[in-house]
Amino acid sequence: MSSYICRIADEAGTVLNRTFPAASSEDCRRHFESEGFCVLSVRRDWRKLPLAAPGSEKKIKTRDFITFNQEFTAMIRAGFPVLRCLEAIGNRTKNPALKNVLGRVEEDIRHGKALSEAFVPFEDRFSKVYTAALMAGEISGTLPDTISQYVSYAKTVDRTRRRVKSAMTYPILIVCFSLVLLILLLNFVLPNFSTFYADFEAQLPYLTSQLINFSLFVRRNAFIWPLLAVVLILFVWRTKRSPEMMRRWDKMKLRVPIARPLIIESAVSSFSRTLSLLLGAGASLVEAVGLASRAIPNKHLAGLMESVPVGIRNGESLSETIGKIDFFPPMALDLIRIGESSANLSGMLRELADVTEEQIQQKLDTIVSLIEPIVIIFTGIMVAGMLLAVYLPIFRIIQVAR
Repeated sequence: MSSYICRIADEAGTVLNRTFPAASSEDCRRHFESEGFCVLSVRRDWRKLPLAAPGSEKKIKTRDFITFNQEFTAMIRAGFPVLRCLEAIGNRTKNPALKNVLGRVEEDIRHGKALSEAFVPFEDRFSKVYTAALMAGEISGTLPDTISQYVSYAKTVDRTRRRVKSAMTYPILIVCFSLVLLILLLNFVLPNFSTFYADFEAQLPYLTSQLINFSLFVRRNAFIWPLLAVVLILFVWRTKRSPEMMRRWDKMKLRVPIARPLIIESAVSSFSRTLSLLLGAGASLVEAVGLASRAIPNKHLAGLMESVPVGIRNGESLSETIGKIDFFPPMALDLIRIGESSANLSGMLRELADVTEEQIQQKLDTIVSLIEPIVIIFTGIMVAGMLLAVYLPIFRIIQVAR
């Protein structure tokens, strides 16, 4: 949050200078105008620059946002007004990005906006599902219960994400260690051995000569690798900023045999849990399906879901419309069909998400248990091959010397 120096005038015409912390100059201007002052000018106080790293103001940790909603729900149920809840939580929160958001939401509510409407400008910080849940809770008059449901939803999603990260941490560390070891051998060890072999004029084995040639090529063209890294980073950055390129990239992921079932099950789980939350909060089926489709991580699969709200508007059931998309498994369609016939669609979708997430975890555990020995064996073969290529000529030189 930045500081601004404001020249303001009161009702008596006295001109004053005040310093006020705010997210933008407009927020600062609105603050003093709401107190009855006439704002003459607003300028940034460059002497008080924020110490946070670039981009850190936009980051809101999931845990901090969950904690805020838990406190917010408890205070609302205790009978506190929404404005007082936001003010109290905002004053004691330590996350500067969350403090900034809560301050601007509080200001918008003072100017007559609803809670869900005030959170809409910050959907890129957390999720559109949250604002939709708030809106449904306000309409149905069950705002505390709706926020509690969202907290349970956010905890489950965060727990699943953490499981995936922890499962992949060990294999990634092994791969990174192998790459570092390979770079050290190619850049520092092998070039020294090539000089040693040249002094003895030894005839090198094919494996050794090819490895040394590759090592010398890497060392002579060292300036190329930083350029390639920059190009790769720019390509990834542009891909993430282009929805069409992200959709093509996600479509390519589905062609990987091992990744395809995990991606599809993750999409089914995310869609089902989000739709269950929104329907439980009282949102309409058409609106809830549209928002739940955006929660699917794979952009290609999310694009295929765009036809579902249209089919529901045309009188088709949810199971019939989803059945035409062709990536939902038969079990998911059966559970959705049962939920529709029993008037318990929200509950069945929640059960579907639980079952699918359990299947994802089992498959991840199996894949990780297979990846670990494969990576270790590959690393061992790579290191053993390089050591063999280095020491074979030494053995020949010793034999010749004898």
